[in-house]
Amino acid sequence: MRLPVLFIMFTVMIDAMGIGLIMPVMPDLMVEVGGGTLGAAALWGGLLSTSFAAMQFLFGPVVGGLSDRFGRRPILLVSLVAMAADYLLMAVAGTIWLLLIGRIIGGITAATHSTANAYIADISKPKEKSANFGLIGAAFGLGFVLGPLIGGLLAEYGTRAPFYAAAILSGLNALFGWVVLKETVTDAIRRPFSLKRANPFGAFKALSKLPMIGTLLGVYFFYSIAHTVYPAIWSYFGKERFDWDPATIGLSLGLFGIMMAFVQGFLIRPAIKYLGERGTIIYGLFFDILAFGFLSIVNSGTVALLFVPVAALAGIVSPALQGLMSQAVGDDQQGELQGALTSLSALAMIISPMLMTSTFAAFTSETAPFYMPGAPFLLALILTLMAIALFMRHRSSGDATE
Repeated sequence: MRLPVLFIMFTVMIDAMGIGLIMPVMPDLMVEVGGGTLGAAALWGGLLSTSFAAMQFLFGPVVGGLSDRFGRRPILLVSLVAMAADYLLMAVAGTIWLLLIGRIIGGITAATHSTANAYIADISKPKEKSANFGLIGAAFGLGFVLGPLIGGLLAEYGTRAPFYAAAILSGLNALFGWVVLKETVTDAIRRPFSLKRANPFGAFKALSKLPMIGTLLGVYFFYSIAHTVYPAIWSYFGKERFDWDPATIGLSLGLFGIMMAFVQGFLIRPAIKYLGERGTIIYGLFFDILAFGFLSIVNSGTVALLFVPVAALAGIVSPALQGLMSQAVGDDQQGELQGALTSLSALAMIISPMLMTSTFAAFTSETAPFYMPGAPFLLALILTLMAIALFMRHRSSGDATE
């Protein structure tokens, strides 16, 4: 594998590792810094996630437009350095408000994933894009394997240790990229930066005018809101429902990451070959419905872990959706598309954490109408049904083609 592509894989993997490293300690960290109950800690955690996502929503198209104009290399390197600084700030933060400032700064500059996708789109043939986006997903899944496992172990040294580890990894990868990363944006595909389009609404308006794109953006949005239930609630759900400690939470997330990496690294190619992008999306959404329904009622931690491989099969949805949309835009719009998708994912992260953590708090409190820690997964199931309905409408309208 060429070194620049290896750097892209490392970048996405470390991005996921940074998220996974801190997830096992977030419940304890929120209680430590903010005090109060676990439900209150979940709400604070949701606010931090939402503030991070709000900045991504606002600045995603800006970063995408800048990468179309100035290239992927400088955007990726600056983002990695900013990510390292953000983790260091969170490592020393002693108040909720300083943690919040760190998440805001990190959200503005967190462009690694979307720019990495744009880089892969630059070097991929049209029919290879879905499979190669799956490769990016596999790297992300591998990071999710290593991140929670290491994070759970580092939690034994305190709630701040995982943040220092994430900062070191980001910094080292920035140095690696400085040495090996080659630019893929040439003068032939370089697009002038436009402030009019460098905002989420301008980007959505421009992209939605293209064939195939408008409804698919809606499907991606509902899917993202539903799927965000995992990072938003899993740590709190595992602690409340199964009394898991940070190490066990890390192991469970690691198992999910292994299965996601396998699905997106190995199953996406035969799925696209035999089912096509559209069939792959439909089957993946079906597995999401199955997983969300099961997790909403399961009361055994062991059984929940055994069901993880089924839940991971839904991982084929995202690369197939990205592949369909990437094939429909020009080479000079790949950064804009990935920036818009980053904004949609961020908008989902604005809505979903507060929605899911509020639902969790409502159904685990003493005043709850009935006790149901899995209620957020039931809500995710309803959102997935909405995504399926929108996608089927998209198919019947004749927009999508293979």
